[in-house]
Amino acid sequence: MLAEFKKFIAKGNVMDLAVGVIIGGAFATITKSLTDDVLMPLAGAIFGGVDFSYLYVRLGPLPEGIAAGDYAALKKAGVAMFGYGAFLTAVINFLILAFIIFLLVRWVNRIVRGEEEKEEAEPAAPTEVELLAEIRDALTKK
Repeated sequence: MLAEFKKFIAKGNVMDLAVGVIIGGAFATITKSLTDDVLMPLAGAIFGGVDFSYLYVRLGPLPEGIAAGDYAALKKAGVAMFGYGAFLTAVINFLILAFIIFLLVRWVNRIVRGEEEKEEAEPAAPTEVELLAEIRDALTKK
């Protein structure tokens, strides 16, 4: 069983998948930072200084000693909230990531398609039968 597991891990597809997952995780962190630190503050400034990540509707009772507007404290206290601002930020983060993946796939498809067109453009080499026929014809002419 251990030998079979080593064989499975050594396959190229598994290693490619592992590299893809690691790079994808790092790229998701970059995208999250772009959304949280650049785009959402810019959108907040455009819409009057609103911080989207703290937009919510409180669904549960307000605990003693916690201010009604302190989103982080309410969340830490376990108050039921409908956090539509955090959800909006996550949706924008997803859309950015999906668009970048779309561009990458489109770019790879163009490269692959270009290589296929080059292969199709090259004239096919004569087959063995065609070569033998040419040799036969050349010998009969002599």
